[in-house]
Amino acid sequence: MNPVLLATLIATAMPQDTTAAPWDSLARFLDASIASRAFPGAVVAVGRHDTVLYLHAFGHLDYEHGQRVTTRTVYDLASLTKVVGLTTAMMRLVEEGRVALDTPAVHYVPAFRDSTVTVRQLLTHSSGLPAWRPFWQQVHSRAEMFALVDAEPLEQPPHTKMVYSDLGAMVLTQIVETVTGERLDRYLQVHLFRPLGMRNTRYLPPASWRSRIAPTEMDTTYRHRLIRGEVHDENAASMGGISGHAGLFSTAPDLVKFAQMLLRNGRTDARTHARTGMRGHGDTGARGRGGAANQLVDSATVAMFTTVQDPAFSSRALGWDTPSKGSSAGDELSPRAFGHTGFTGTSIWIDPAKDLFVILLTNRVYPTRQNDQILRVRPRVADLAAEAAKR
Repeated sequence: MNPVLLATLIATAMPQDTTAAPWDSLARFLDASIASRAFPGAVVAVGRHDTVLYLHAFGHLDYEHGQRVTTRTVYDLASLTKVVGLTTAMMRLVEEGRVALDTPAVHYVPAFRDSTVTVRQLLTHSSGLPAWRPFWQQVHSRAEMFALVDAEPLEQPPHTKMVYSDLGAMVLTQIVETVTGERLDRYLQVHLFRPLGMRNTRYLPPASWRSRIAPTEMDTTYRHRLIRGEVHDENAASMGGISGHAGLFSTAPDLVKFAQMLLRNGRTDARTHARTGMRGHGDTGARGRGGAANQLVDSATVAMFTTVQDPAFSSRALGWDTPSKGSSAGDELSPRAFGHTGFTGTSIWIDPAKDLFVILLTNRVYPTRQNDQILRVRPRVADLAAEAAKR
């Protein structure tokens, strides 16, 4: 075996025994959740900035065919796309001085109808834009979608109400693409996924991945077939599968790399840095501040984007959410934690104060989105993971 590959496998070896204390309570809970048909299967990953404490796959890809989930199973991340992809892109652009948080979005997207909404308000979901519109019913391209989003009237003046908005994320997508001159998927591949060694994270997964992709929903309104290996979100699908609000597919081990980068204050793993052949920032987009060629973003930028912006107004940080009463963060994470959920049954929480991350990937929308048991599962998984990590 190639010695570099062998060293990588040893360094990333992860416990798999669901009955081994202290993880047995978490394993039993996920087994019970599958038995109650909260979802067909799941992958959970828990760890710290430099180690994985627990990584395990549970259940099956669906209820019919008996194919077991593995830690390599690929999931539709849904709205985790907003933080893993879009928000990280914005972090870099703000840090580089190419985007200013308090500049009106129209400065970057002249077609956007409102001249007062700022980039910061888009990131904190306080822009006044509606949460969602079924634009997929009338568009056939990204350009048509962006035109409708940019023309959509505000529902209320900016910073008067927090409304979680896919439309706001689509405006931010345009900002990234206008400023960089690159489509979002290409920008992220060069400046995020490749530097982190996230080889199983991308938009538009190839056909060769299909056998290990968890199916999402039996679509009865738009595509009229089982959705597997293409984005579940209808608006993103009508855009060719590439948007800042949805469209990314990934695995738990890849998201571990992402979470650990944030717990390391923006630094990639030196081993990953070497394995991906990074010789300089010109090759990968990783930047060499102070000789640290594996610094993806500065620690100050990570802190700024992951800190609640106005606690009296909402729990939102920049792109990220923070713990609040009844949220998917549960009760055991610290107020310094930040995280996000995805409609398909995904979630990620990262707690710098506890040096802890908790990743849960499921396809709870299979076979129908009417199943909402995930709402009780997410906080309990976070609590059980945090409790186990103390031992």
